[in-house]
Amino acid sequence: MQDKRVALVTGANQGIGLQIAKDLVAHGFTVLVGSRNLERGGAAANEVGPNAHALQLDVTDRASVAAAAERVRKEFGRLDVLIQNAAISNTTKRPGQSVEEYAATTRPSNVSLDEMRAVWDTNVFGVLAVYQAMLPLLRTTPDARIVNVSSGAGSLARNADPAFPHRSIFGPVYPASKTALNALTLAMAIELEPEGIKVHAVSPGFTKTNLNAYAGTETVEQGAREAVRVALLGPDSPTGTFTRWQNETIPW
Repeated sequence: MQDKRVALVTGANQGIGLQIAKDLVAHGFTVLVGSRNLERGGAAANEVGPNAHALQLDVTDRASVAAAAERVRKEFGRLDVLIQNAAISNTTKRPGQSVEEYAATTRPSNVSLDEMRAVWDTNVFGVLAVYQAMLPLLRTTPDARIVNVSSGAGSLARNADPAFPHRSIFGPVYPASKTALNALTLAMAIELEPEGIKVHAVSPGFTKTNLNAYAGTETVEQGAREAVRVALLGPDSPTGTFTRWQNETIPW
């Protein structure tokens, strides 16, 4: 087992995940750059530096997830921090189609079940698959931590408020997948609380990434801040939290 702390970031070949990887390396971690495409992951790891290593990881492929966990066990012998960042927003949104226009095609009354399943496969079931595969490694290291990158768009409390400005686009595909992710986060936190493993959900804000066709208003550096802040918390920190930058709590 190596002495340096090891962090795995899923979906780290671009965007917020790549920036999280850079920031964690700067804080002394060895970082595993999870990427569906190993070549792209390798290019990202080279960009991060010598303390980053590409890890082929497709969260929707059970064989890929199992192989990734086995490689971490054999080559690194430990996992201290798991940051679940891999996510997709849609599979059918047309180029140039606005968020509002796409949302109109994904109401509960007309949403494609295939579209919903595809997004949830990555954003919900993929998160659970990686959790189950990596948990034995997390359990072997002190002060282990899991950070799930969620979204304020999944907050039921906010969307239940008629004054919430983004309420009209809440729907079964991406927003509800983040609601389900929040539920998973809380379930994980409750399960692992007796073991001292902390689990958190964080929102990066509306960050300019491929996820939103670069329509976001914040930089990836800003979007990565809360995930990194939470990843670096000490053993006395709370668990089961849902926050954005500067520890601002988001209602479930």
